[in-house]
Amino acid sequence: MPLLPRPGFDQPRPSEITPRETWLRRRDWLAAAALAGAGVHGAQAQTRGPGRLPALPGARSAVAGALVMEQPTAYGDVTSYNNFYEFGTDKSDPARTAGSLKPRPWTVMVDGEVKQPRRFDLDELLKLAPMEERVYRLRCVEGWSMVIPWVGWSLAELLKKVEPTGNARFVEFTTLADRAQMPGLRSGVLDWPYREGLRLDEAMHPLTLLAFGLYGEVLPNQNGAPLRLVVPWKYGFKSAKSIVRIRLVEKQPLSSWEQAAPQEYGFYSNVNPQVDHPRWSQASERRIGEAQGLFAKKRPTLMFNGYEAQVGQLYAGLDLRKHY
Repeated sequence: MPLLPRPGFDQPRPSEITPRETWLRRRDWLAAAALAGAGVHGAQAQTRGPGRLPALPGARSAVAGALVMEQPTAYGDVTSYNNFYEFGTDKSDPARTAGSLKPRPWTVMVDGEVKQPRRFDLDELLKLAPMEERVYRLRCVEGWSMVIPWVGWSLAELLKKVEPTGNARFVEFTTLADRAQMPGLRSGVLDWPYREGLRLDEAMHPLTLLAFGLYGEVLPNQNGAPLRLVVPWKYGFKSAKSIVRIRLVEKQPLSSWEQAAPQEYGFYSNVNPQVDHPRWSQASERRIGEAQGLFAKKRPTLMFNGYEAQVGQLYAGLDLRKHY
């Protein structure tokens, strides 16, 4: 399918960016009230607003496309409406049950087709590259979206440290699978541990983020602590959380969702509003935190989730209806 050229992305001026203090306040008190009414407390999950987790500041990113000029989703929504099946299949389950996750101590093994395989301690990773704040739009395959201010750095920074060999073509991510910490593993919804994959050029793209925080603080457990993958032009399920291994390989890896339902989920997972999911349209989306139910506002879904100018060239000549 041909890709339509779009004008390049202009970096916003500092005066055009909504101050952090402004977008932190909006709707947070409503989310906190709703959670309190549902019996969700801080001992179970951190959802009531920034200020309770360790700070993790980052300088505003200069990567093209890394600062979406849209109102970020309220902290309470970002931390209480999650896909993290290791803690349950309902969107509210992770906020209720992820308090059992222990994000320290933590290590990540990076190996496979690399010249310098290494096991990295979390503290090493936190210092490996300068932290950046990136405001990304993230759309889930189910048709909902959020705008989230992440903190982290490009995954390419880590991959360059281990020196990929000439045989490296893909990157496979494996996440934690610990029944003592993750009650959702008792379900058979997926074959654990959760695995995800990218082409090497996708993984090396500057927008592909290894995230350690959001809203200027470390990641809450239910959002994938202590580190997760964020690929803004792909559906939300290309978002491996609580990563313990990154392996560079020659052959295309089989991702967990592709294995579980190949008729619905392909390897690429690019946002393509022109291709319907077998059970629903992909042409529109609803933004979490806006009016819901009968009054839910739907937005037209953008090709590559609005990042076509930055990543469209990666798929030149690829049939995005076949390679979904």
